[in-house]
Amino acid sequence: MASQRHKKRIFSGVQPTGNIHLGNYLGAVKNFVKLQALGNEALFCIVDLHAITVWQDPKALYSSIRELAATFIACGLDSNKSILFSQSQVSGHAELAWVFNCVVRIGWLNRMTQFKDKAGKNKENASLGLFAYPALMAADILAYHATHVPVGEDQKQHLELTRDIAIKFNNDYQVPNFFPNPEPIIEETAPRIMSLRDGSKKMSKSDPSDMSRINLQDDDDLIALKIQKAKTDQEPIPEDVPSLAKRPEANNLVNIYASLASCSPKDVLKEFNGKPFSFFKPKLAEIIISELGPITKKINELMEQPEEIDKVLNDGAIHAREISDPIIKSTYEILGLTNNFK
Repeated sequence: MASQRHKKRIFSGVQPTGNIHLGNYLGAVKNFVKLQALGNEALFCIVDLHAITVWQDPKALYSSIRELAATFIACGLDSNKSILFSQSQVSGHAELAWVFNCVVRIGWLNRMTQFKDKAGKNKENASLGLFAYPALMAADILAYHATHVPVGEDQKQHLELTRDIAIKFNNDYQVPNFFPNPEPIIEETAPRIMSLRDGSKKMSKSDPSDMSRINLQDDDDLIALKIQKAKTDQEPIPEDVPSLAKRPEANNLVNIYASLASCSPKDVLKEFNGKPFSFFKPKLAEIIISELGPITKKINELMEQPEEIDKVLNDGAIHAREISDPIIKSTYEILGLTNNFK
C-alpha cells in the first residue's frame, strides 16, 4: 500500500465526570474555541467510555454528558463549524481500541504514570479498562486519522503512546503512514490553574473541597465567596514576576486574572503592585463573574432544552461516523478481517 498523506484534522476529548471548572475552561475549552475560529476541521468528543473505567451512577453520567455538551456550546463551540459528539455514539472507538489492545505491549502500559496515579496503592482492584484506557485514547484519535491533538502536560505521555501504536501498526502490516503520527498542540500562553486552597496542586474536579475550584455553573455570590476565601499569604502583590514565582497561591490568582484580562502577569503586577490581596480579590472575582456569567446563563438555558443538546450530539455523531467508518473498514481489510462478506 502506498504511503498516505493526511489532511490537518484536530481531535480532543473531555470526560463527562462533573462540572467543568475554571482550570478546564482556561486551559482547554477556551483554546478549543480559538482553534475553531482558525477554520480547522475539528472534532470535540465527550469521552463517556473513558468515564466508565471507574464506576459511575448511570443517571448521573447521562446528565453529565448533556451538561458537558451544554458547556461546550455555551463556551462557543459551534456545531456548524466543529463536530461535537459523544464517544459511545460512534462504535469505531471501541472497535479500534480492541485492535490497538492487540498492538500495544503490556510493558508500554506499565510505564503510564496516570494509571499509577489513579489506581494508587489499590491497583490490583483497578479495572482492566483503567489500565488499558491509553489504547482507547489512541483509538479516539486515530479513528479519524487526526493529525493534531490539544494536550496538557499530563497528557503528553499518552499522545506519545498513540504515536508508538500508529508506528507499530503501520510497520507490522507494511502500510506506511496509514495511521498518522499526531502532533501535540500545546497552548504556550495557557497557565496551569491551581487549587484555590493549595497552590501546589492543580485545580481539579476530584478535589473533595468544592472551595478549591471555580465551577462554570457557580453563581456570582459563590464565585465571590470562593475568591474571598482563596488561600494567600500576608505579603502585598509584588512588583516583579520572579518574586511572585516564590509564592504559589499568589502566583495562581495573578495568573487567573491575567488569563481572563488577556494580558501578562507582568501587566497585572504593574497595575496592582503594593496592593493587599484584600483589594485584589474583589477585582479578580469581578473579572471572573464577567467572563463566566453569560456562559453559566447559557448552560442553564440549554439544560432546560435537552432536545436541543441531543440534536447537536446526534448530528455530530453522524458526521463523526462519516469520517471514521471508512477508516475502520480499511483497518479491518489491512488486518484480514472480513467486516462484511460479499
